[in-house]
Amino acid sequence: MQHSNIVGGSTAKRVINCPGSVRLVQKMPPQPSSKYAEQGTLLHNIISEYLERDNVPLQSFVDEKFTMALMEEKLLPALDLLNEIDPNNELVYKVESRVGFGDLLPGVFGSTDLLGRIGDRAIVLDWKFGDGVVVTAEENEQLMFYAAAAMRTPETAWVFDGAAEIELIIVQPPVMRRWVTTRERIAQFERELVRAVKTAQTPDAPLAQGDHCRWCAAKPICPQMTGAVDRALKQQIVNLDVDTLGQYLKNADLLEEWIKDLRALAFGLLEKNVAVPGYKLVQKQARRKWTDEQEARRVLMEMGLKESVVVETSTMSPAQAEKALKKRFSELPEGLIKSESSGTTLAPVEDDRPAVQSFVGLSKALSKL
Repeated sequence: MQHSNIVGGSTAKRVINCPGSVRLVQKMPPQPSSKYAEQGTLLHNIISEYLERDNVPLQSFVDEKFTMALMEEKLLPALDLLNEIDPNNELVYKVESRVGFGDLLPGVFGSTDLLGRIGDRAIVLDWKFGDGVVVTAEENEQLMFYAAAAMRTPETAWVFDGAAEIELIIVQPPVMRRWVTTRERIAQFERELVRAVKTAQTPDAPLAQGDHCRWCAAKPICPQMTGAVDRALKQQIVNLDVDTLGQYLKNADLLEEWIKDLRALAFGLLEKNVAVPGYKLVQKQARRKWTDEQEARRVLMEMGLKESVVVETSTMSPAQAEKALKKRFSELPEGLIKSESSGTTLAPVEDDRPAVQSFVGLSKALSKL
């Protein structure tokens, strides 16, 4: 999926509400991918390829990454919802189209999941395969961005030619959300976007805090966020009046996201051998596990534990086994258990655990921001 580094569909809401965020985000290092983002990309790619190819069974895509469970939980419900949109097989569509604003907003573009036409209705559809955040279709800035850009893109303008209405659709299995709007509303959105992009290019582009901050990569360095934290730290919670308490509660989710992103930024820098004063990477606490699970099951049953106890849902843990054997005045033999860390974590330099890396100066890294 291709997106502009100025503004794209997923960032349109933020840029319209906070033009100054464009400058801050461009200063940030690349954000590490997550397993959820990678899964979402995988599902997007598979459903696009499936819709582009005729008579290809969905099962042919199943492998170690795209499992039967993912197909049944995500892809099949998504395709069922698409059939609900197009029960009579009338939809003419195109998937994964790059759309942009041409000379109106040079360098501003995005990639649509699906553009289509049924009769006199143009359709702009976006797949959402995540579970954590409910995405609505009404007044959805991402979909309006795609609609406006697609109208100005010669290869996709046919979707809207002569259309009486425009339907914006979010398919988030197992739910679909739909909103019908007009060309006039999309034109109004485009004017808002143009103003925001032009404002973002000015040296004093304003910053504004709000729910659009949730996915902003620049939260760790944003004055709006750091200022909110500084004010909160100076205020004694026990002395808050009820009105101030209510306002602080509204900001709690944003501050929690800011803290998470701040730690993620520090973790990412430390992983790249960039020193963060006062912090280091250390091994997570080691967890005990079986060196050979099948062998552990055999030994535990030989020692008198019932198979139904050893394998209730999965093999019991070493701690559970030790507790069960203690009642029999028995101990686990040596060699069945190993201690293993699940990775690294951020810790203050005062932590007793040794740092797992050496680091270069932070000033060199920050000079690149």
